[in-house]
Amino acid sequence: MTEPAPFDVAYGPDGLVPAVVQDVTDGRVLMVAYMDAAALAATLASGEVHFHSRSRDRLWRKGETSGNVLNLVGIATDCDGDALLVTVDPVGPTCHRGTRSCFDPAGSSADRTNEGFGWLETLWATIQSRAADRPDGSYTAKLLAGGVDAAARKVTEEATELLIAAKDDDAGESSGADRAATRRALAGEAADLLYHALVLLAERGVPPSAVVQVLRERHQA
Repeated sequence: MTEPAPFDVAYGPDGLVPAVVQDVTDGRVLMVAYMDAAALAATLASGEVHFHSRSRDRLWRKGETSGNVLNLVGIATDCDGDALLVTVDPVGPTCHRGTRSCFDPAGSSADRTNEGFGWLETLWATIQSRAADRPDGSYTAKLLAGGVDAAARKVTEEATELLIAAKDDDAGESSGADRAATRRALAGEAADLLYHALVLLAERGVPPSAVVQVLRERHQA
């Protein structure tokens, strides 16, 4: 017997509900397929997305032949419960043509590597939450309480540390040394700088969207 989903789903007369599949890293729509109660239950139980294949009239685990599975991150219903939004972490291209998304033309620039910038929305939401709630023990809340000087000072410190990490990595490259450690350090310092820059923006009430708009305008110039 199929276990019910932990939310209400309004299946159609054919027992199916459309499922829009979205990449967790940047919100890109990867594909649209259909689920029935068995596919939804299998997805929730296994952590890998399953669908109902209308052409073969059977349960279908995405990637069962190609290996390009969709690892489940979350599922939500729309306001009427008659459509699902399935958030995933994909393994390989989603489309059978080898493209990242079924909505990409074969060989298009959309096949480029996804760097995951969309996840920064999650970080920004967390910073906003800390700014609003100021919970005890929160490093972000402490920085914000220190005003512009505290946040800006950390941006300056992290920028200097990023420079040092980049120089260390450059020296390692020049000497032919194993750069695994210096590359990790460089990524870590870049992460620190980016985080503190976002905290500084939050302290000043400037959303990242304003920064993105400036970059767009410069790109188009």
